[in-house]
Amino acid sequence: MARMAASVAAAYLISVLALSPAYAGKITVGLSSVGLSYPFAAAIAKGFRDAATRVGANAIVLDAQGSVQKQADDIQDLIGEKVNGIVLMPLDSVVAKSWVNRAVAAGIPVVAVASQIGNPRTRPLRDVYPKLTALVTQDEVAAGVEAGRVALTLLPRGKPAEIAIIEGAAGFPEVLQRAQGFKQALDTAHVQYRVVASQPGDWTPEKADAACQNILAAHPNVDLFFNESDDMAVGCARAVRAAGSHAKLIGIGGSKLAIAAIKAGLVDGTVCYRPETLGAMAFNALYSHITQKKKAPAAFLTYRSPGVTRADVNQCVGQW
Repeated sequence: MARMAASVAAAYLISVLALSPAYAGKITVGLSSVGLSYPFAAAIAKGFRDAATRVGANAIVLDAQGSVQKQADDIQDLIGEKVNGIVLMPLDSVVAKSWVNRAVAAGIPVVAVASQIGNPRTRPLRDVYPKLTALVTQDEVAAGVEAGRVALTLLPRGKPAEIAIIEGAAGFPEVLQRAQGFKQALDTAHVQYRVVASQPGDWTPEKADAACQNILAAHPNVDLFFNESDDMAVGCARAVRAAGSHAKLIGIGGSKLAIAAIKAGLVDGTVCYRPETLGAMAFNALYSHITQKKKAPAAFLTYRSPGVTRADVNQCVGQW
C-alpha cells in the first residue's frame, strides 16, 4: 500500500509540475496505467518517463489501481487538462474504445501500449483500432507460439500429454491470444496433447498457486502447466513442489524473478518481454505523431520476444 500511495503522490506531483507556468509551452503527454503496483506496468511507466525526459517533454503518469472506473476517470482528467497526447494501457480493451473515441474527438492522439483496443474475439491483434495513432505491444499470439515451442522440448514422448493452462484475468485480450498461439504451436507440430483444465490466476502468484493446487488435486498426472505470466508460473511452482508433482512450468514475460527461478530449476521456461522498451516505444510513437507533420495512424509496432529455457536464459535480460 505504501508503494501504491507513493506512486499516486508522484503522479500528482508530476501533474502539478506539468501544469505550472515554468512548464508552459512544453509538450505534455499522459500515461494511463492499469496499476503501478504491477511490476510489468511499472516498468512500462519507467520506460515512458525516461523517454520523455530524454526529449524534455512533461510526463503525467496516472495509476488506475486495477479499477476500470478509475481508469475512465483518469482518461477524462487527461482530456480535461488538454494534454498533447495519451498513452493508454487499458484494463478492458472493449470498454477502452469509448475512451479513445472521446480523446480523439477532443483532438488528442492516443497510443495503446501492451494491450489492444477492441474486442479480441472479433478484432485480430494486428488489425489496429483505426482511431489509434499506434498500438505498441508484444505480438501476444506470437509469444504464445514461442511458449508452445518451449513446451515441445519439455513434453513427454510416447503418450498424449496432459496440459493445464493458468489464465490471466478476464477482460485482457492477451488471455485469449497467448492460449491461441500456444495451441497453434502444438497443433502445427502434430503433438498429441489434452488440455485437462484451464483456470484463471488473475496474473498473481497467490491465485496461480491456488489454481494449480486445485488442478493437481483433480489431475495429479499433469505433465505441463502453461502459465500466461511469469508471476503465475512462480506461484504455480509452489503448488507443484508441495504436491510432489513432476509437471513442467512455462511462463510469459521474462521477469527478473522468473529468470532467477529458471536458473534455480524451479521454472522451466519463459518468453522474454521488455516492458521498459515498450514504454519508450509508445512514447516515441506518440511524440513523433505530435511533432511531425506526416502522420501514420493505426500503426502496429512490436519487437521480437523469444522463448528461453535454462540453456539460454542469459539471453533474456529482465526489465521488471
